[in-house]
Amino acid sequence: MDEQYQPSTLEAEVQERWEREQVFSVQEDSAKEKFYCLSMFPYPSGKLHMGHVRNYTLSDVVSRYQRLHGKNVLHPIGWDAFGLPAENAAIQHKTAPAHWTYQNISEMRKQLKTLGFGYDWSREIATCHPEYYRWEQWFFTKLYEKGLVYKKNATVNWDPVDQTVLANEQVIDGRGWRSGAPVEQREIPQWFVRITAYAEELLNDLDQLDGWPDQVKAMQRNWIGRSEGVEITFHVDALDRDLKVYTTRPDTFFGVTYMAVAAQHPVAQHAAQQTPEVAEFVESCKQQKVAEADLATMEKRGIATGFTATHPLTGEQIPIFVANFVLMDYGTGAVMAVPAHDQRDFEFATTYQLPIKAVIQGESEHDYSTGAMVEKGTLINSDEFDGLSSADGFNAIADKLQAIGKGERQVNYRLRDWGVSRQRYWGTPIPMLNLGNGESVPVPEHDLPVKLPEDVVMDGVTSPIKADPEWRQTTYQGLPAEHETDTFDTFMESSWYYARYCSPRHEDGMLDPDKANYWLPVDQYIGGIEHAILHLLYARFFHKLLRDTGFVQSDEPFKRLLCQGMVLADSFYREDSKGGKTWFSPADVEITKGNERGEVLEAVYVKDGKPVFHAGISKMSKSKNNGIDPQTMVDRFGADTVRLFMMFAAPPELTLEWSDAGVEGAHRFLRRLWKLVYDFQDFAGHYPVDASLLNSAQKALRRETHKTIAKVSDDMGRRQNFNTAIAAIMELSNHLQKAPLATDADKALMQEALNAIVVMLSPITPHICDHMWRALGHSSDLNFAQWPDVDQDALIEDEKLIVLQINGKVRAKITVPADIDKSTIETLALEQPQIQKYTAEGTVRKVIYVPGKLVNIVVA
Repeated sequence: MDEQYQPSTLEAEVQERWEREQVFSVQEDSAKEKFYCLSMFPYPSGKLHMGHVRNYTLSDVVSRYQRLHGKNVLHPIGWDAFGLPAENAAIQHKTAPAHWTYQNISEMRKQLKTLGFGYDWSREIATCHPEYYRWEQWFFTKLYEKGLVYKKNATVNWDPVDQTVLANEQVIDGRGWRSGAPVEQREIPQWFVRITAYAEELLNDLDQLDGWPDQVKAMQRNWIGRSEGVEITFHVDALDRDLKVYTTRPDTFFGVTYMAVAAQHPVAQHAAQQTPEVAEFVESCKQQKVAEADLATMEKRGIATGFTATHPLTGEQIPIFVANFVLMDYGTGAVMAVPAHDQRDFEFATTYQLPIKAVIQGESEHDYSTGAMVEKGTLINSDEFDGLSSADGFNAIADKLQAIGKGERQVNYRLRDWGVSRQRYWGTPIPMLNLGNGESVPVPEHDLPVKLPEDVVMDGVTSPIKADPEWRQTTYQGLPAEHETDTFDTFMESSWYYARYCSPRHEDGMLDPDKANYWLPVDQYIGGIEHAILHLLYARFFHKLLRDTGFVQSDEPFKRLLCQGMVLADSFYREDSKGGKTWFSPADVEITKGNERGEVLEAVYVKDGKPVFHAGISKMSKSKNNGIDPQTMVDRFGADTVRLFMMFAAPPELTLEWSDAGVEGAHRFLRRLWKLVYDFQDFAGHYPVDASLLNSAQKALRRETHKTIAKVSDDMGRRQNFNTAIAAIMELSNHLQKAPLATDADKALMQEALNAIVVMLSPITPHICDHMWRALGHSSDLNFAQWPDVDQDALIEDEKLIVLQINGKVRAKITVPADIDKSTIETLALEQPQIQKYTAEGTVRKVIYVPGKLVNIVVA
């Protein structure tokens, strides 16, 4: 062991040995308890950022911790390789998306290895490889055969620049999240998977997920959005057609004053054919915001169709409007509007001066000039239903509508079927054939995979497979056919990758059921809260599909979920002559003045020495140029220091503020620990600890060691509070720096404590711990060492330090036997000279003993 800690040399040496010996490669072993730990796999953008480092350090720490507990640990890695960013980069760099992607994978693989992550690289997958997406295509055809896949025309968010469909979450202020172009609404053929067939199970099975954050489960419940209500049938006499609506508030049925339909609704289309003003409004709705959050906040606009619908209980004629807040793909594409008791309906009615009829009375008088009264209460102005509570009114009105054939109770879900079609090129080709008669059929199994051509030229407008007639054209049963030129939503690839890791080279099927059922479900899943809804919901859905196809036996894919917080950093800028901002990397800025709270008051750009403004701490991003390059930090301090800082700076679920001073502090601690082991290595050996021969100071030191083991074990295992575990290890190492090495007992205690520290710290800083482990006399592989056990006897205290107070003020301290009784310690306290000089001046009124802590003598 060298005297100086040189991370670059020792880390490379350790990593080379791990790779040579395939330390982290695992196979199924029924004799051992398995543990499957997984981080959400990265998109191969070409460079790791600190968010990646935090995520993957967390999973590596958990994996190593579980391995030290004797478990058979699977910790794989792969690449979420398809997607639009590769197309944009290919256009920018005048290359093919495949070339750009594979180049990035190679670079990021090197970076991950440099950080010392213990992956089973033999299981590495990339979703753009045909041997991966072949089985996804096969599975899709099987779902089609089961009736769980269908094609229909659907209104979509269309980005006219990127030429692709966008999810609602990708529409920001009415514009495409990447291109910034105004989003249009278009109706095009789309492929869907019936996730709604599993809505109830997806909702109910959330109760199984005890290891998931409540916040995430609540977000999924809200997204699935189960509601109980009534589908009510109105009639449009002028068109001789029914108009169906769904409502969760039939108790407000007598308060309907207008109907609202989506721009694509048949009633709206009829009106548009008759009235130019309606046609113009319907056309304008194609450019509106369509994300639900936008619908809730945008201005409510509409136009009268000229048609009315007959109220099934009163016979009243209700005017029908086309409204921009109604979407054809949600519910029936029509709503009954009760402006007195729904805020959205109220805003529209106020704008267009429509009647507002109160039919629910609350506990106090409501002022309808301020908004709708949405609370439940007692029915009024509702004919024979007056006086009923909202709950009773719900049932009574529902029963009446059902009896006359105008209503049906229903359970509905906010969740909609999963539209998986994307118009971009760089994705999995959808394995369907379009026939000349307009029908679509699955690609036969023997023709799978439908390979995506990789040697293409991107023009930035048309997908290469849409522009290539040779790729499109094929035959089916001897007749001409065309391959589907849409590709899958990339959520398809990320919905089952966790399962493919169990048998990534399996050629005879999507999964090897024996291996899949050994490893699954994933014991610990780690990723950002931004994936709390869609990715996790789709993965849960896919797992149930895999179960129902006979591949897996479990109901859920992930037992325990950890959502790590973001990494934040200081941001600095200067304003230009036009009021714009130029952002400077924190690595190029020197802070010249701060305050006692650590706030930045003054800073300069190092290259010219001129001032820059501090814009506060924000998420690391390219836009603010405040990302810290992990490789720069590794080159400067070593991977272990970066890993230690990441785990120590904040609890994993909270945001982490990057701090150069914090990184330097982590590095100093590792150097001190290195020196502690270096100074002890000549004594290292096997000194048995004989607790019966220890003096009080030695017992106290051993107690600190085992208290630390207990705390770190709980913090890293049950609580997953790695920062407090590290703090406890640091505190113990401080005790050891002052500990003597005069006797064999001293050396035995030091050996025991250092062994414990090195093993407990090794999940976080594995390279330095590997070297220190060998310096402490061990020839075995630290990766498979045994986590230290707590000696409960060592935690028992023989003596207690008791504080002696006079009227609440500390006057003395004494050490007493831990099992001393109340009367003995009170007598002993009163006999102390430091106490007697105060009691002599007055009368002792009371003696209060707090066991194991203090004696307070009240003197008057």
